Amino acid sequence: MAPLIALVVGTALARLAGLAGVDPLDGWHPALRIGLALMFAVTGFAHFVAPRRADLIAMVPPRLPRPDLLVTVTGVLELAGAVALLAPGAARWAAAALALLMVAMFPANVSAARRRLTLGGRPVTPLATRTALQILFLAVAVAISFGPLPFGG
Repeated sequence: MAPLIALVVGTALARLAGLAGVDPLDGWHPALRIGLALMFAVTGFAHFVAPRRADLIAMVPPRLPRPDLLVTVTGVLELAGAVALLAPGAARWAAAALALLMVAMFPANVSAARRRLTLGGRPVTPLATRTALQILFLAVAVAISFGPLPFGG
């Protein structure tokens, strides 16, 4: 749930800052960029911090080679994407790339749920809930990729 909390809180705080007069954050589009960047910063750092790193390595489907390398590469991509979301000129491309990354990584979530793994000592998010969250995260990335939302910025 940490990614969802980061997305919601980051977006809400950025939107409030925009409403309070911080012009670069005035609108839903920039607020969503901040929220998604915060979400990917949180998830990206988890790829490098024990014991989460070991849990993420275990989530990689067994048929894939070098799960440790895959976790490192995806962590670097998530962190790079988070930074790129903060640059208005790169944000659309970053969001599109992160959407593709989320699709590519989703099988690891399916595998983890089916194998009843744990993350941080707790069972991974059930597959139905994880799928709904994934759809939300993808929708935010797509909204950023295709420009300002029609309902206010």
